[in-house]
Amino acid sequence: MEALVAAGRVTVNGAPARIGARVGPRDVIQVDGRPLRRDTGGSKVRVLLYHKPEGEIVSRDDPAGRASVFEHLPGLRGAKWLPVGRLDINSCGLLLFTTSGEVANRMMHPRFALEREYAVRLLGKLAPEQTARLKSGVRLDDGMARCEQLDHQGGKGVNQWYRIVVKEGRKRVVRRLFEALGFRVSRLMRIRFGAVVLPRWLRRGQFKELAPEEVRRLLASLGLETAPPETRAAPGSAGTRRHRRSYRAR
Repeated sequence: MEALVAAGRVTVNGAPARIGARVGPRDVIQVDGRPLRRDTGGSKVRVLLYHKPEGEIVSRDDPAGRASVFEHLPGLRGAKWLPVGRLDINSCGLLLFTTSGEVANRMMHPRFALEREYAVRLLGKLAPEQTARLKSGVRLDDGMARCEQLDHQGGKGVNQWYRIVVKEGRKRVVRRLFEALGFRVSRLMRIRFGAVVLPRWLRRGQFKELAPEEVRRLLASLGLETAPPETRAAPGSAGTRRHRRSYRAR
């Protein structure tokens, strides 16, 4: 597509297209003078919540043959599930998938600074000055990083629980923040991404597809308020599924 644009073969409303230009539903796009036909009936935004367990990777291909989150998602026709951010193999919790590249970009791009909230178990308890440092900023090997919120949730013995909110998705940024202060994270679980919260009843290895109204609310929260009115879940995909077998919420 970029080669076609660079070659001047694509126009938008009669003017030459530029790479990176934004278009809307009323714009007329032509390739070699022929208008592109829009699929107004099949281009429906779908969003999936998946409760990722530890031990799965967020990749379709792995030379080591490790378990993948994609093995447990419902099939699609004419589209594919795009992961919204990632969780490393040792982390669990909320993982979002969508069929919309624009939704994925809006949620992940640093300039939109969506909050990510995690429940973290540490070996040890933070001192007040360490909490203050995490909130003010810690220098990592790829630049400064900080948390927006950090609350102690209690614990037993050396195992202490915290809730932390960050506004970026750099690789392993939460683990690295604590490691920079000499703490080891023994458990990390994402419980919220932007406006989407992991349901308490959604067990590990299960997914839930957002209903049409939930999708519209999510799009509105992202500033994408032109959600197609026909947005809906695929027949039979409502509710949740376990790995390799059905599960219906009561």
